[in-house]
Amino acid sequence: MSVNLIFKIAAVGILVTVLSQVLKHSGREEQAFLTSLAGLIIVLLWIVPYIFELFETMKDLFTL
Repeated sequence: MSVNLIFKIAAVGILVTVLSQVLKHSGREEQAFLTSLAGLIIVLLWIVPYIFELFETMKDLFTL
């Protein structure tokens, strides 16, 4: 896993937090929720290949 991925996740987290707060204060709570959900989905799409690689490595480690 590269450090760039961690910085990307942090950037998305900061951006989603700011957008969510702005939308909540302007009375658009539904759009704030959708923004948070979109940020979560983006980060999950970035992380899923690493999780798959982890499980493959564990499977290879414990397979005789």
